[in-house]
Amino acid sequence: MYRKILLPIDITEPEMTDRAVSVAQELAKAFDSDMRIVNVQSLLPISFLDYVPENFTVQVRCGLEKEIAAVAAKIDRAPERVSTTLLFGPVYQKVLAEAEEWGADLIVLCSHRPGMDRFLIGSNATTIVNHAQCSVLVVRGKAP
Repeated sequence: MYRKILLPIDITEPEMTDRAVSVAQELAKAFDSDMRIVNVQSLLPISFLDYVPENFTVQVRCGLEKEIAAVAAKIDRAPERVSTTLLFGPVYQKVLAEAEEWGADLIVLCSHRPGMDRFLIGSNATTIVNHAQCSVLVVRGKAP
């Protein structure tokens, strides 16, 4: 039923990442699916570029790729069935674009329970659910 499962993660939220990985892994086993882990980072404002080391973006990219690879290494699937990607830009836009480009059948993501801050500023999970061309499973994290 699900051939390709996209798993957006927030590496700053390890507990939520672990929950989403666990659910996605079980679904991947049940449906013999491929998995793609995606992490989206915000772009550094251009006004900050004068204040960071010359190789800052390379260092950040390498560090983030190692963290994402560590998450992927814990998944109980053959290595060729799990891929990773690091993207930069608006979270929901990049996740939706990756899902379409990769041909995902399902997006599994973890989200906090909605609180007043989410109602006022919006939620990436809400936008992904509302605009995805494939099914989306939202795994709830702890209440704020």
